[in-house]
Amino acid sequence: MSTGQYFDDEPSVASDPRPVEVSLPDLAITLTADRGVFSAEHLDTGTKLLLQESPPLTTADRTILDLGCGWGPIACVAALRAPHARIWAVDVNERARRLTAANAATVDVGDRITVAAPDGVADDVRFDRIISNPPIRIGKQALHDLLDHWLTRMTPDGVAHLVVQKHLGSDSLARWLEGVGHPVDRITSRAGFRILQVGARENT
Repeated sequence: MSTGQYFDDEPSVASDPRPVEVSLPDLAITLTADRGVFSAEHLDTGTKLLLQESPPLTTADRTILDLGCGWGPIACVAALRAPHARIWAVDVNERARRLTAANAATVDVGDRITVAAPDGVADDVRFDRIISNPPIRIGKQALHDLLDHWLTRMTPDGVAHLVVQKHLGSDSLARWLEGVGHPVDRITSRAGFRILQVGARENT
């Protein structure tokens, strides 16, 4: 049943916004989440691990993609950590996009976060870093198609960091990524999740 799923374009579940604390070693912010958006009541374990354990952003990370942005914790944290960078926050879910834009304004980074539907990103935009808790539950083929599209839009030296639950197929996803030409390192494994570091496709 898809009613109210976070990967719906227009969630049918009634809106019920609530504050969510994002508390990390280097910053603490309060954002707003809502029903019909992924992890509507708290910062989920996978995203928190990704924000804590991914390699630090550097000055080389000038264009960053938060793929499947939800209510925007990754995009907002990335913008606060990398004040030199332009952040793209992409989601099919219209409610998620509205929340991300509002949250970006709340923490004063709205001028550097571009919130867009997937077809709202110009074809010539390339990403130095992708940071994502990808929507595994859309199904394997749909996930592969999604990642194949966005990972090929990294710069030659670009890198993606993806967090995936082990029991939802982190290792099989890593094997698939390697099979289509992406170098993959498993950089963290904790709390039932893996963080995969994915490089640009080697055969392009």
